[in-house]
Amino acid sequence: MAEELKDTLNLPVTDFPMRAGLAEREPLRVAHWDRTKLYERIQARAKGKPAFVLHDGPPFTNGDVHIGTALNKLLKDAILRYKSMRGYRTPYVPGWDCHGLPIEHKVMKELQAKKQSLDALGVRKACADFSAAYIEKQRGQFRRLGILADWKSEYRTMDPAYEAEILKGFSSFVEQGLVYRSKKPVYWSIPCQTALAEAEIEYLNKKSHSIWVAFSVPNPGAKGLHPAHPLSVVIWTTTPWTLPANLAIAVHPELEYVEVKHGEKSYLVARARRDAFVAECGLEGAVDGQIFKGKVLEGLVARHPFI
Repeated sequence: MAEELKDTLNLPVTDFPMRAGLAEREPLRVAHWDRTKLYERIQARAKGKPAFVLHDGPPFTNGDVHIGTALNKLLKDAILRYKSMRGYRTPYVPGWDCHGLPIEHKVMKELQAKKQSLDALGVRKACADFSAAYIEKQRGQFRRLGILADWKSEYRTMDPAYEAEILKGFSSFVEQGLVYRSKKPVYWSIPCQTALAEAEIEYLNKKSHSIWVAFSVPNPGAKGLHPAHPLSVVIWTTTPWTLPANLAIAVHPELEYVEVKHGEKSYLVARARRDAFVAECGLEGAVDGQIFKGKVLEGLVARHPFI
């Protein structure tokens, strides 16, 4: 029966396959771009045109490409392709960050697993070899993503020429009196005996079934509210991942809302939820202030906590 119905259809016949077969076709497309020197031809065509340059904030060479590094490269690639089509010359030189604690930390873990001990020079050599191996891996992964770049001119922060340029730049800072000794609080790793960047800080994850969130009110007087301290409207949610898109706070016109004073702050919360709010947020000694109907709060402007 199915064959009989098919024979009754008058549809065009094409050479397009039923399935895209991206896993097979994408490597062929990338190979075609390499073979035809697409990047070089694009740059040659734009010779003499205004340049639009995105400097590559190089990824660490401490592992395979992950979603963060992939997104970084793909966004840059999309912007540069757009600018190229708008008539700009768009040279893009990729690079790799071969220094830093993440690489050394992984190398030390591998050495400990093998029960090996190296002196300082040996550790540096091991880190350089580790970085070089992941440069090869990441380069292949980025090219597999279709990133158009000047791969022949790539830079590595461990190259002597690159390090020399860094030293030249640092020496100019010294000559201008911009380098000095002083005291500054820093994140410090006791096991690694080194300062840490904010990106290297590991936070203790905490699972919560729900959270209370305070939205500050810049001008409560606009609605006739006169709290004892700076005021925030408190909401309760089980879906904190929706907060970035939050555009409004809902109140019931007939319900009562109470000002809860604690320390030098005032919080506006539903009166029926006042005790739960104080207990769960650890606001011992909180004192109640003014009470309002929800309809009084209509149109009150609050500031998003992420802004």
